[in-house]
Amino acid sequence: MTNDHQPTRGEPRVALITCSGLVDLDPDDRLVLAPLAARGVLADVAVWDDPAVDWSGYDLAVLRSPWDYALRRDEFVAWAATVPTLVNPVDVVRWNTDKRYLGELTAAGVPTVPTAWVLPGESWTLPADHGEYVIKPAVSAGSQDTGRYDLADPEHRELAEAHVRRLADAGRVTMVQPYLAAVDTAGETALLFLAGPRGLTFSHAIRKGPMLTGPDLGVDGLYKPEEITARAATPEQLAVAEQVLAAVPGGAERLLYARVDLIPGPDGTPVLVELELTEPSLFIGYADGAPDRLADAILTRLTHP
Repeated sequence: MTNDHQPTRGEPRVALITCSGLVDLDPDDRLVLAPLAARGVLADVAVWDDPAVDWSGYDLAVLRSPWDYALRRDEFVAWAATVPTLVNPVDVVRWNTDKRYLGELTAAGVPTVPTAWVLPGESWTLPADHGEYVIKPAVSAGSQDTGRYDLADPEHRELAEAHVRRLADAGRVTMVQPYLAAVDTAGETALLFLAGPRGLTFSHAIRKGPMLTGPDLGVDGLYKPEEITARAATPEQLAVAEQVLAAVPGGAERLLYARVDLIPGPDGTPVLVELELTEPSLFIGYADGAPDRLADAILTRLTHP
């Protein structure tokens, strides 16, 4: 791994893109460095908003952990448009960094968690029922600015209204979703897909434990800690994931990676919570051979851009 940011020609050189808070990459991402080196690929770690980086010199620029972009999304998307070899590509970044893509996927017939959207300046009334709800911004990463509210609790109702108000005052679009109780027992399943010669191929799956315990109290750091274990994907989950990927604008065959996050709905069938195409944790440390599969995926994109 090098950090000189001034690529030279010869062996293929790849930038693994991060943020200033993770200048050595997330530990999971570091697992791909040795497999890349074994394949003759030189990997640099580069911070997305570092003006010293010469992006034009890289054979491939791979988004990995630019997790500070949420409050600077317009700047981030504008930067992405200047990187000629970016994966995933800028049009995908533009579409996927605003979670209103869930509405498009719902319209395409994908089973998704029901979502209400509150734009800045719009009036909003709490749901009449006394269930549990999740409130978060449409542009976010790492569970930042995300809370869980029990609307049977008067204090939670006040905090939920304050949360929506806080996001609106900051000019941010708010998402309101019913809390899917199955996450407390079944957890959330993330299905990971990586590029291969014939397009995206399923690599592995993991289970995330429940993360939201109550109202938004802020997150210390770039993301909320996660409880991760390996998991075998079910045929039903794989079928929903394939349906999700088939609805990606421009086609999923262009992607280097995709992560499809599912939770059982009220009737037990999997529903989409998020489709991560911009900077997902890939959890390659939780599946045998996954670091090599990611390195091979990068080689695929180097040889078949």
